Order: sequence, then structure tokens, then C-alpha cells
Amino acid sequence: MKLGWNRGKNREFGDYMIKNYKELDVWKNSMLLVQEIYIKTRDFSENEKFGLVSQMRRASVSIPSNIAEGWGRKTTKDYVKFLHISLGSLYELETQVIICENINLIDNNNLKEIHQFIKDISKMLNVLIYKLNKKGNKIEIK
Repeated sequence: MKLGWNRGKNREFGDYMIKNYKELDVWKNSMLLVQEIYIKTRDFSENEKFGLVSQMRRASVSIPSNIAEGWGRKTTKDYVKFLHISLGSLYELETQVIICENINLIDNNNLKEIHQFIKDISKMLNVLIYKLNKKGNKIEIK
């Protein structure tokens, strides 16, 4: 997993040199999740267009958006704060997906890939937060 962030310069985190947030696997996977949510909710009924569909799309977009926004902040503490917001949006989305399953808005088989994305992104975000929070772990600008 690639770690770190950039504010116009290369950043070093351990053995990794990161040029921008688009190199982060967690950002890439969360962008794929957004696409999947848009595809899966495309055929929802008109009644849901301004309900669950809108909420699910906003929550999914919030995940990579907060990873990117946190990247542009000055401190590790600020970056971690935005990663926590991404994690909260991920759990919000997971809850909405479960609601869709429970009220039969979508077939459970169509959600396996989304559930796997959520699981993987959750692990990546938690690892990234943990590593950034380790005592004395600071990101240096090169």
C-alpha cells in the first residue's frame, strides 16, 4: 500500500515516495467504488432518486474526496482527520447498501463487489490511519 500525501512537492513516508494522492491505492479503489455505486443505483425506481440513491452517491463521492482534501493539508494530524471522515462516509455507505438489501431494492448478488470494495477500503484506510498515528511518524517534504 502506498502511503503519504503531497502539497505540490514529493513526500516521503518510510520507504515510499509519493508525488500525489492519485498514487494511493486507497484513493484508486475508492474511485472505483464511486463508479460501482453510480452503476448499481442507475436502475433504482424514481421514488428513490432523491432518497437512497442521492445519499449513496454523495457518501461514495465523499470517500475519495476527503482522501484528496486531506492530502492538501499541512499536518499529519489534519490528514488523519480527513481520513477519518472518509472512513465515516464509507461506513455510512455500507449502512445504506445494507438498507437496500433489507428492503429488496437490489439483489444481494449484485452487491458482492460493493461489499468487497467496502471491506478492502476500510482495511486500507485503517492501516493508513494507524501508520500515520504511530508515535514520531512524520511525513517529510522532499
